[in-house]
Amino acid sequence: MTSKSHVPRFVLLAICLLSGCQQQMAKQPKYLPLEPSTFFADGRSARPLVPGTVARGHLQADKHLLTGGRSLTAESVRAATIIGAGSKDAYTALAVGLAGRQYVDTFPFPVTRQVLERGQQRFTIYCAVCHGDLGHGDGIVVRRGFTTPPTYHSDRLRAAPVGYFYDVITHGFGSMPDLAEQIPSRDRWAIIAYLRALQLSQFARLDDLPEAEKAAALKKLESNHADGR
Repeated sequence: MTSKSHVPRFVLLAICLLSGCQQQMAKQPKYLPLEPSTFFADGRSARPLVPGTVARGHLQADKHLLTGGRSLTAESVRAATIIGAGSKDAYTALAVGLAGRQYVDTFPFPVTRQVLERGQQRFTIYCAVCHGDLGHGDGIVVRRGFTTPPTYHSDRLRAAPVGYFYDVITHGFGSMPDLAEQIPSRDRWAIIAYLRALQLSQFARLDDLPEAEKAAALKKLESNHADGR
């Protein structure tokens, strides 16, 4: 009697036949990665990208958004003088070697409350450790010995154009490393919008407040005066 555990002969035959089958594509000519080629003049099998090729989603056509730069104008001369080039003549000489480093003083998109909240979040993550929560340059790592950054509330930086801050975040400055890899372009602008809000908060005038908040502030001042404070 034949045992039921024995595999039928036709099954074994089918397995043997199938193991010898292959798709014809498996035998076609092909190159492995980085394999040399005698077909192309440069000896490479992997072909370079066509000049001008742009990866999907990476067309960097918006100079304002992606660089914070602008063309040389009287306004950019004024701005560069404020942030430290020294004089118009000194700036003109500097511009020869640093073409494209003139700065815009407008945002590339509307600054909304959502943008400011995003900027506050990103500022807290990436900037406050050095610059402090209010931008005075007294962050936790500075208190532990790291180089003290300048306060955002100096006359120089309050007058600096927003494109200057974008450039510093992107390329770094002094002991500050560049943060281009960590912070996307739109987030850099959001941080700068929040930075402007911080600067305004430290130099706001009473007349700048909405009427309700102005009245509350005046009442508080009167109360403090009455208490002798």
